[in-house]
Amino acid sequence: MKTCKKSVLALGIQASLFAAAMGLSPALIAQESDKDQAQEEAKLERIMVTAQRRVQSTQEVPISIATLSGEKFDALFSGGEDIQALANKIPGLYAESSNGRAAPRFYIRGLGNTDFDLAASQPVSVIMDDVVMENVILKSFPLFDIAQAEVIRGPQGTLFGRNTTAGMVKFTTARPTQDFEAYTKLGVGNLGTLNFEGAASGGLTDEISARLSVMSQNRDDYIDNGFTGEKDFTGGHEEKAARLQLQYESGDFKALLNVHGRDLNGTSSIFRRNVLTKGSNELNENYDRDTVYYDGGEGNYQKYENNGGSLTLEYAFNGMTLTSVTAQENADGGGIGDIDGGNTAGPGQSVVDPAVTEDQLNDLKQFTQEIRLASDTDGPMNWQVGAFYFDSSFGVTSIDGFFGATSVYHENKSWAVFGQTTYDLNDRWDVTAGIRYTYDEKDFWVGQQNVDGFALVIGAASIQDYDPINVDDDQVSWELATNYRLTDTTSVYARIAEGFRAQSIQGRDVAFEKPASVADSETITSFEVGAKSDLLDDSLRLNGALFYYTIDDIQLSAIGGETQGNQLINADKGVGYGFELDAEWRVTKNLVLGGGFSYNKTELKDADLLVAPCGSDMCTPTDPASGDLVLIDGNPFPQAPETIATVNARYDIPVPSGEIYVYTDVAYQGKTNLFLYESEEFYTDGNYEAGLRIGYLNTNFDYEVALFGRNITNQDNLKGAIDFANLTGFVNEPRIYGIEFKKSFY
Repeated sequence: MKTCKKSVLALGIQASLFAAAMGLSPALIAQESDKDQAQEEAKLERIMVTAQRRVQSTQEVPISIATLSGEKFDALFSGGEDIQALANKIPGLYAESSNGRAAPRFYIRGLGNTDFDLAASQPVSVIMDDVVMENVILKSFPLFDIAQAEVIRGPQGTLFGRNTTAGMVKFTTARPTQDFEAYTKLGVGNLGTLNFEGAASGGLTDEISARLSVMSQNRDDYIDNGFTGEKDFTGGHEEKAARLQLQYESGDFKALLNVHGRDLNGTSSIFRRNVLTKGSNELNENYDRDTVYYDGGEGNYQKYENNGGSLTLEYAFNGMTLTSVTAQENADGGGIGDIDGGNTAGPGQSVVDPAVTEDQLNDLKQFTQEIRLASDTDGPMNWQVGAFYFDSSFGVTSIDGFFGATSVYHENKSWAVFGQTTYDLNDRWDVTAGIRYTYDEKDFWVGQQNVDGFALVIGAASIQDYDPINVDDDQVSWELATNYRLTDTTSVYARIAEGFRAQSIQGRDVAFEKPASVADSETITSFEVGAKSDLLDDSLRLNGALFYYTIDDIQLSAIGGETQGNQLINADKGVGYGFELDAEWRVTKNLVLGGGFSYNKTELKDADLLVAPCGSDMCTPTDPASGDLVLIDGNPFPQAPETIATVNARYDIPVPSGEIYVYTDVAYQGKTNLFLYESEEFYTDGNYEAGLRIGYLNTNFDYEVALFGRNITNQDNLKGAIDFANLTGFVNEPRIYGIEFKKSFY
């Protein structure tokens, strides 16, 4: 992809003029009054969450929850990062992708799915404005004008959308307001980075309010192609998105219409050939962040469009509130990748045939309907009941230079009924119980196969060789929790929960003349105890949780290796245990320290389960061998960091017109195995990234100017690998630094 070669300064001036023409001058969202009061009194503000489908203080919910909002959230995305920027910023949460910005893979407490296909099923749900984003492309919708992000750890099968065995990441966008407010934000940085975000909100009538939010993120191609000699060959992106919300309120009735869309023209993950050396997991002399040696892949381009809308209706009557959420999401697009990392990684490497794969998502349609009835009283018992319906269909076309093009199609229908109640035994002790019945059905069939060249010579399979697949299952999930307030500022809780992920179908291998695979349903039983406290006169918040879970028939993806496959398999059992700690301390009115730590031990338990290790004897597997395969019993889950540590600090210096502040954050990732098997090469340990923000905040005129930097030490962190033909790896985003302007208007 090529971006415009105008100077960054000229682009910045144009964006500023555009913002002015819209009447939204550059902006900072005003701090809420309770936050200002908390700062004045050297206390922490109260954080409200909706983890139990009603607004509660995070300290009152018997679930392990972490939140991000305001300045902390904005700092993470100041360089134009995508949703993967959340990785390692919250204890227990990790994210990565081998599909660039378009298809993130999330892991909570070590539980996720490494499947790179566009039809991959994941045990972590992403919820955007109360709508489940099931497909991996929907999960990547850009984050802008966000009010709050919540990470809810552990099974969440009772109340939210589809069942999830690992947990969920929940985003709530800023809502329309009757009072006029607007902001713009413009960031300019290195590598041609130019980011714009803005929103305007206000009342159209006494009963109707609206909010329009827009964003644009751009980065120039900055990676050269050493094989062809082409400069600025790949690495950039252009992404635009918008959201319009209309809200109607009259008496006991409220309606919210949300319409949104996104257009991504970017780059798939940058695969780098032979950047590891046999016997070592360290990046070697072949690695150069600014150069690749591609003999195919068309620059690893990536293009996706998705749009959708939701209608939320609420009606309050007789101590109850009836809520309906109806939503439709659509997506199309595709990307291409030189997946073996190119022809050569540097001097002395041999010439090989290119390995290029193209994937297209065809006509994704997702419809969801949820109806909830919830109590709205001050009595000792609160309850909710509801029903949920999910209907999704899409096609995936895989195009390989050797086997040709194959299209497969997926349909998924699911429905559920659920209920949950919380009862206050007294003014300090409450208990919560929930139950859910889910039915899930999936269909899969093979469409047209276009084969030519070598594929015809070797006799590619025809569509008649693949029978349609239909699987279905149903399950009852439940949870039981209790919360006891030891004091007015300290509580302890315990929770037992069961979760369920229905059978999954993966048809990618059909494109390579192999059968589709089906994984049986997995069920998780999770035990959790924790404590939440506000100490030192509400200036120190300390929350912690211990957890243990077992997963029967855990779904896994056996990817790559010498077989070059992508097969779903089940292990007899998976076990995980550990703890999380979240802390924030307002040391003084001007200094706030925060952070957290998680320890997560995972283990696969299946004495007979075999997978294919790396191809061509290129790596050093450490698991017991059985012929050409290896046993993975006792191995950690793939892409499951054993430890995550985060630290952040903010210090401000008051000045007559506002303040000068410094904000910094550091995230550390402990040992992480990349595949199902273990080897000397394919793991990471000690990855870290740091961010810095130095700004001036003018409270008289509500504007802010700040210098920002992400990955300020320019760490080269291995994020993933491809193991079928060579020691190919892909890494994190480069250092991005620049200046950002904000201004609010009321």
